[in-house]
Amino acid sequence: MQYTKINNLLGWVCFLIAAITYTLTLEPTTSFWDTGEFIASAYKLQVVHQPGAPLFIMIAKVFSLLASDKTQVAFWMNMSSAIASAATILFLFWTITALARKVFVRSGEELSSAEIVTIMGAGLVGALAYTFSDTFWFSAVEAEVYALSSLCTAIVFWAILKWDHHANEADSDKWLIFIAYIMGLSIGVHLLNLLAIPAIALVYYFRRRSNPTAKGTLWALFIGIIILGIIQYGIILYLVKTAAYVDLFFVNTLGLGFGIGVIIFAALIIGGLTYGILYSIRHAKPVLNLALICTVFILLGYGSYAMIVIRAKADPTLNNNDPDNVFSLLSYLSREQYGDRPLLYGQYFDSQRIDYKEKGNIYRKGEEKYEVASQKYEYVYDRNTLLPRMYSDDGQHTSFYREWMQLSESESPSFIHNLGFLFSYQTGFMYARYFLWNFAGRQNDDQGHGNNTSGNWISGIKPLDAWHLGSQDDLPPSIKDNNAYNRLYFLPLILGLIGAIWHFGRNQKDAGVVGLLFFFTGMAIVLYLNQTPLQPRERDYAYAGSFYAFTIWIGLGVVAIAEFLRKKVSMSAAGIGATVIGLLAAPVLMAKENWNDHDRSGKTTARDFAINYLESCAPNAILFTYGDNDTYPLWYVQEVEGVRPDVRVVNLSLLGTDWYIRQMKEKVNEAEALPITMPNSKFVQGVRDVIRYYDYKVEGAVELKTVFDVLTSDEESDKVPMQDGTKDNILPTKNFKISIDPNQLLATKTVRPDEAANILPILEWKYNKDYVTKAELAMFDILAHNNWKRPIYFAVTVPADNYIGLDKYLFNEGFAYRLLPLKSTTPADSTGRNEDLIHTEAMYSNMLNKFKWANIKNAPYLDPESTRMIAIIIKSFNQLAENLIKEGKMAEAKKVMLRAQEVLPEKNYLYYYILHRYYSADLLYQVNEPEKANKLVENTANYIVAELNYLLNLSRGGQVSNDLQLGAQVLNELIKTTEKHKQSALTLKLQNKYKALESRLMGSMQMQ
Repeated sequence: MQYTKINNLLGWVCFLIAAITYTLTLEPTTSFWDTGEFIASAYKLQVVHQPGAPLFIMIAKVFSLLASDKTQVAFWMNMSSAIASAATILFLFWTITALARKVFVRSGEELSSAEIVTIMGAGLVGALAYTFSDTFWFSAVEAEVYALSSLCTAIVFWAILKWDHHANEADSDKWLIFIAYIMGLSIGVHLLNLLAIPAIALVYYFRRRSNPTAKGTLWALFIGIIILGIIQYGIILYLVKTAAYVDLFFVNTLGLGFGIGVIIFAALIIGGLTYGILYSIRHAKPVLNLALICTVFILLGYGSYAMIVIRAKADPTLNNNDPDNVFSLLSYLSREQYGDRPLLYGQYFDSQRIDYKEKGNIYRKGEEKYEVASQKYEYVYDRNTLLPRMYSDDGQHTSFYREWMQLSESESPSFIHNLGFLFSYQTGFMYARYFLWNFAGRQNDDQGHGNNTSGNWISGIKPLDAWHLGSQDDLPPSIKDNNAYNRLYFLPLILGLIGAIWHFGRNQKDAGVVGLLFFFTGMAIVLYLNQTPLQPRERDYAYAGSFYAFTIWIGLGVVAIAEFLRKKVSMSAAGIGATVIGLLAAPVLMAKENWNDHDRSGKTTARDFAINYLESCAPNAILFTYGDNDTYPLWYVQEVEGVRPDVRVVNLSLLGTDWYIRQMKEKVNEAEALPITMPNSKFVQGVRDVIRYYDYKVEGAVELKTVFDVLTSDEESDKVPMQDGTKDNILPTKNFKISIDPNQLLATKTVRPDEAANILPILEWKYNKDYVTKAELAMFDILAHNNWKRPIYFAVTVPADNYIGLDKYLFNEGFAYRLLPLKSTTPADSTGRNEDLIHTEAMYSNMLNKFKWANIKNAPYLDPESTRMIAIIIKSFNQLAENLIKEGKMAEAKKVMLRAQEVLPEKNYLYYYILHRYYSADLLYQVNEPEKANKLVENTANYIVAELNYLLNLSRGGQVSNDLQLGAQVLNELIKTTEKHKQSALTLKLQNKYKALESRLMGSMQMQ
């Protein structure tokens, strides 16, 4: 009884510590990446990206009801993650104490006070270590699915230990049913929870067999994997797939209405399960009965997906994939939008496609029947391998594969190379590096791709860090001044390893179960994800379950240390001493090192930058975006906070889908429908997916409306024969134009009267691709039929390839380029893009009067996404000031540069800031601010010198990196700038700095 009270009390103490920690460090508004979409969708119960998270959305919605106003909605949804994460810590504590208790006492025995102290110490150390771990803390303070997913994992693992403790009781199987229900619910959050099933299967086997054998253990493991596969594929996917094809039969063959087949199939499933349960009761088949009841509860939990279909039918603003029928739901659950990857057998990255196989029809819902949209194809390659790890033929990926595995351009990879990439990159770099972030230390939060100075693990022990990263003397600012420069000295790792060794020595079965959880939530995910290189962000969140399992061993490390200390001191003193050692070695040290780079309490950059994107636009604008971070935060501020609902945000990554184009044809909030004239039948899935370019030698540029009409024509005369005998539309020319009516531009206020003289008679350009997808087709439609009634913008972060060749007509107005048919006063660069194209008056008004800067100058912490945006902001201020100077508006230019110094941080967060810093200094000199310019020059020079000295220590064999060359170039430019503006004392100081480096730099360049 005493044990139970203490166990419950300290568990809740851990919960409270975690809850307070996460509340204090909680992000007050939306974050970058998926949180903007999740918050916006939860606020109005909308449909998020595939494969959805309906339970998470509904729980977040409940928390949003606690908000006092719209600006507090994001905070309370973030709080849902904080509370879920704190509850995860609660169940982790109880899990650790349950495992430790099993070592100390057998059923019916009483624990001594000293043993209780040791067990509770283990729980405290392990649970709090996970509380302050890098990866888990990151997800705990934002509205993402991983916190709630971790809670599901923690609950089911704790529940199987509860079952184990009560297994001899008559009603113990209620815990297994409870586990099944939680797993069913977890499907509506994230599938990571299912990876605990093999470990659960082993617990069940060990408890039900008094003398388990190696063969029996392997069979139990195999059965656990089979159950995992049945749930992940049989229930989640094939149940829906079977329902889809049953509905297909009832609709297309029997002529009944949509959904009738689904209802009948559901009735058969319910009837079959009911009959099976009754049969198992009548014939006394307990295992069958348990299996069927667990299946029922999994399906009940899985039923949260009904929300997806119900809300899709309501056609909300955010309705990803529009899964309002069984086939679109199947596509949604299958993540078809994201493509596929080979896992067990497939091609090398340089394999050649020699054929393809048809894999069946893809169906879509028509007016009266399901229609065949297209065929599923599988390419046949000339070379294949087991475990294809280097399989992507993307140009950037293939270059990375060759560089990482040291393959020459003419050398083809082998099976050994595949294994090498699996172990060195996918395991060593994309898993072990993340693991060591949490338990050894972290270099910085700059995303790493294998270079020595970005995102590596460190320990703080210089010789060991130098061994795998090179010189650790005189660390540069990009490392030592980074908030994520966290040194844990291997102490949490060592404590965990001690705990693991002790656990295997004292209770091999339980240790094997924890080890299995560790493997399936770690290495198994590595094998399943089969990640390509150059991921858009770090992926450590995917392995949080593995880190959870390891912290169990960190906790048990306390028990191991206590056993050692008992040889020297009393049992009570040993338990207390081990707990203190464990607390200092893990949670206390981890909290100290990790706090400053996990404290997001003052960070509002994602929201404020989203507002800046929208405020860059004129009223009723169309804004093209591309990625997650220039789209999801915008959805949040529009849908939740109601900022600029007149702007229609169009994500080009989604515009290539028929469902998204259909949604763009509808009014949303205060934003009118896009001027898309195509009927739905012209762009449904399988129709005009890709239109190829064939050079028909058309003379001159063709009106875009004419080109669009040819592309969307259903006339046989406008199509050409394909190899398979069908006829398709083609793109006959890349030379487009739009004739301009100046009066129309003035009437729609697209240009100001004083700009009338610069209006071009024709907007003429060359299309920059050899094909037209639905995205480009929709853009053509918009441009051809907008008639300048609505302003058109591209976000500054949209890749230039997506400008469709319009680069020389895109004028910067802040965080967005506006399409304007105006003459350029300055020549374009070699790429055709003129970086100085600025709509000066609008950009000046936006950047000085409208934009929010999120306190980025003095923020205690900025995440990598925020810091990357600072380079764009510096560049924008520079371009605006330069144009104002060219226009003779020196006073305004001075205001711009002073505003830049007021809002931008002096600290160089990223090395590539220096590309823009020296130009800022030059402009400050031009507007007669020499003191500020000198300070900027000196700060930048000191930063460059520190970085170069460190990089030169790393340049083994004389290899000079791009960073070295860039630093040397910018340092020279700073010298020229100070010379130009007659700052002789500073020039001399810079020259001396450069001379001190010059011989080393020149030596490196010669050796290269």
